[in-house]
Amino acid sequence: MQETLQANLYDYPKYYDLVYGSDWKAEFDFLEDCFEKHADGVVERLFEPACGTGRLLIKFADVGYEVSGVDLNAKAIDYCNDRLARGGHPRTAVVGDMTKYVTEQPVDAAFNTINSFRHLRTQQQARDHLQCVADSLRPGGLYVLGLHLTPTAVEPIQEESWAARRGNLSVLSRMWVIDCNLRKRCETVGVSFDVYTPSRQFRIEDKIDFRTYTYRQMAALLTGIDEFEVTAVYDFGYDVEKPVEIDAQTEDVVYILKKRD
Repeated sequence: MQETLQANLYDYPKYYDLVYGSDWKAEFDFLEDCFEKHADGVVERLFEPACGTGRLLIKFADVGYEVSGVDLNAKAIDYCNDRLARGGHPRTAVVGDMTKYVTEQPVDAAFNTINSFRHLRTQQQARDHLQCVADSLRPGGLYVLGLHLTPTAVEPIQEESWAARRGNLSVLSRMWVIDCNLRKRCETVGVSFDVYTPSRQFRIEDKIDFRTYTYRQMAALLTGIDEFEVTAVYDFGYDVEKPVEIDAQTEDVVYILKKRD
């Protein structure tokens, strides 16, 4: 019988990093394209709120960017800093709350690409986070923010799964909607990792609550942050030459927010 652990997935950074870090190149190239196309001036200093295991931070550090990050999970931060140190880089990720954290020095760009923003459960937390990022950016700097919107004209995706492998370790990830209350703006999803090693097979299961956003609700939120202007919007195709128009059918979205001068 397969062993099942009811646990916080973020407490297993090795498996989490494999699941979400295996397809880093598309995001990396897209972010660099965004920096070149939309930022004022050269982008050299990067910040990632909710950086987790640092799957992208290490890639940027390896090619010469100065990187930093913040995350609530201490195990993820240890994993991130250990990999930065192995690469000969400073341990610049810290444990902290992205609704309260402002970088010590202004950064040229920040990014948050895989729905972590929706962990913020209230409008005030979302506003506080956006304000913290705005306060961390230099004028003309960018915040690249990716998330899933709740479409109102079509049925949203209810389940998805994908697999990743690294050496003798493989993980099958599955995510499914348990409940979605649009009035309370809360979506509860189940997440499982089926982990396969040469000596063991087991499952980790967790539940995560996300705040929901229709395209109108997200537009209203962003309009309330005076320091930001939306300069472009893309989808998870990550093609900087193909901006999208957001409407009631839009689900995957990446906002390019520029800090006003």
